[in-house]
Amino acid sequence: MKHRQTVDRATCPTAVRRTGMRAFVLTGPGAYEVRELPAPVAGPGEVVVDVERVGVCGTDAEFFTGAMAYLHQGHSAYPMRPGHEWAGRVAAVGDGVDPAWLGRRVMGDSMLGCGACRRCLRGRQHVCEQRREVGIRGGRPGALAEQLAVPASSLHALPDSVDAVLGALVEPGGNTLRAARAAAPAPGDRVLVLGPGTIGLLVAMFLRASGAEVHLMGTTESSLAFARSLGFEHAWTEDSVPDVPSDAAVDASNAASLPELALELVEPGGRRGSVDPRPLVAATVGLDEVGPVLAGERPAGSGPGPKIHVEP
Repeated sequence: MKHRQTVDRATCPTAVRRTGMRAFVLTGPGAYEVRELPAPVAGPGEVVVDVERVGVCGTDAEFFTGAMAYLHQGHSAYPMRPGHEWAGRVAAVGDGVDPAWLGRRVMGDSMLGCGACRRCLRGRQHVCEQRREVGIRGGRPGALAEQLAVPASSLHALPDSVDAVLGALVEPGGNTLRAARAAAPAPGDRVLVLGPGTIGLLVAMFLRASGAEVHLMGTTESSLAFARSLGFEHAWTEDSVPDVPSDAAVDASNAASLPELALELVEPGGRRGSVDPRPLVAATVGLDEVGPVLAGERPAGSGPGPKIHVEP
């Protein structure tokens, strides 16, 4: 679909702004539409990004089913536009934003603090009481659209060596790197990762790069076989985990029983290189195919990886 374009000279002489765009919108539990919406405008301190790639996350699936706690706590409401793992190129900048951002390839933080409270001023905007979360909380539209408006302060520039696939994996990669560092493995330490999904496999990759001996525990043979194909030879089901202590454990699952199991498997006194996560992406789909993906369907021709990406 072609869009009429206008030059937004009030923002920047070289910026080109669309008047409309396509976006994926959740309208209720299990209900969705791909809508034609007004294109976003960069407000003061904001940029508009042409979205290149978006990752579909378990949080998005919880919004699709209606199970997401924010819906019941009043932090989120339908209709909503999900999508918080994204990469793209800056198309327009608002007042007060350095025009050097124009044309830059970027990704952005999901959690946007108020900027004025004690937590934000201490750099802890992710726990700000008034925070908004892109595509998740506070009515901030997400990236499952052709364009996205976000604060310039949330941007991180991507080097040319990081393509759109890797760019959209930076957000989950940052979370998992933090978890891997928290495990604090020394070379040769044995670390058990519970759950071989996207998050668990990313944690495992970072742990392996640090020199740890990584063990993965899962429930399905297909997920464990995929982990082995990535070079993780120690991949087990719960009833086949070797009876050897681990120096650390990372719970990357959503099973309520596993934190207790992790404590049993970690050695008393224990604690909870280069990584290429592109093999985790099983398929890339368009906006029209997002609904079935959130409903749990695998796109035709998908690879064995756990992550689905969207190219708006």
